[in-house]
Amino acid sequence: MKDLLKQTYGYVFEDKLIDEIVEVSLLRDFREGDVLIDFGDSIRKMPLLTKGAIKISREDFDEGELLLYFIEKGDTCAMTMACCLGETKSEIRAVAETNGNVVMIPINKMEDWLGKYKSWRNFVFNSYNNRLKEMLSAIDNLAFMNMDERLLNYLYDKAEINKSNHILNTHQEIAYDLHTSRVVISRLLKALENKGKISLNRAFIELLIKK
Repeated sequence: MKDLLKQTYGYVFEDKLIDEIVEVSLLRDFREGDVLIDFGDSIRKMPLLTKGAIKISREDFDEGELLLYFIEKGDTCAMTMACCLGETKSEIRAVAETNGNVVMIPINKMEDWLGKYKSWRNFVFNSYNNRLKEMLSAIDNLAFMNMDERLLNYLYDKAEINKSNHILNTHQEIAYDLHTSRVVISRLLKALENKGKISLNRAFIELLIKK
């Protein structure tokens, strides 16, 4: 675990902090599609993502879920940290977007290190700031963007996360993430194809232009 942490967080954390993380934490492997945290879970550990990508969604009591953001290698989840510090139930669902692994840190250590290590404080505050910007962007998308713009941004994010211009999600999965219907997504994808921005294939959607 130490080599993995140094490779991912060595530029952020000092060696003493990495040694403490190794001493008290667990390394958890996950597969694409695994639900790592669900709505209502009691959160006892905070994740440091060392490989892969995870999709973070919030529950909408009327219509299912709302996609908030993705976290990647070197990130953590600000919503999970907030639940840890506040000792509250999870208000998010974390689903593995790709295969990967995550280091799980006990809550009590997370609090101890805020006073002990400046690098940890900076990491936590920067993580909050970055996730807040992403959530504000998600709100802006909902409030000010047309669905076709939201869809194209979603495809760009998927391509970046998976390091491929081939998006393997079904029309229904995309509709679920964007809080709309499959019929709407299928119609908008066809319109994007007609504009030369994507190519629709039987098993995947291919992005033809860069962001």
